[in-house]
Amino acid sequence: MATPKPTTYVVDSKGDFVIDRDTDAQLDYSFDWAAWLALNPGDAIASVVFIVDPTLTVVNQSHDGTTATVWLTGGTKPVDGPNKLRVTCRITTTNTPPRIDDRSIFLRTVER
Repeated sequence: MATPKPTTYVVDSKGDFVIDRDTDAQLDYSFDWAAWLALNPGDAIASVVFIVDPTLTVVNQSHDGTTATVWLTGGTKPVDGPNKLRVTCRITTTNTPPRIDDRSIFLRTVER
């Protein structure tokens, strides 16, 4: 069985970025900041923090100069309200002073 490719969100895409996922899945989700960072030549990701819905568990996270990746598991379908679990990627850049910005995706819980 082939390993699935990571799901990549390109920062500044238009509209809500919603990804279906099973509650038993452990998958990686990447945020591609390259185009946003290119607006300020020489800037890169210095650090990253992922803020996730409390029903999700962060298994691992990493980043390089332009991309931040989080591995997630868990997540439960909300009893009330929309079936969207927020995953926010907050980066701090190498610029002086550093730029700090957030982008979010939403995970929709489905049974597969």
